[in-house]
Amino acid sequence: MISIRLMRLGTKKRPFYRIIAIDSRKPRESKAKDIIGYYDPLKEPPEIKVDFDRARFWLEKGAQASKTVQSLLNKVSKAEKLSN
Repeated sequence: MISIRLMRLGTKKRPFYRIIAIDSRKPRESKAKDIIGYYDPLKEPPEIKVDFDRARFWLEKGAQASKTVQSLLNKVSKAEKLSN
């Protein structure tokens, strides 16, 4: 099964995350099938960039988003609705 989850990058105490689609049995650092976006929690406010077309594509194929990714997608979609 495919899951949409975070891949940690960055250095010690300076995290940076990619939002990726990957086989759920693979470890966090494995090669991703697709990079959907990124999340930088150190910026103020935290920077979240998501390609909703790719996320929708994987979700329609049966991918399961992790709880963290689901909350990030909700935050970004709410922010876009407010800006429009």
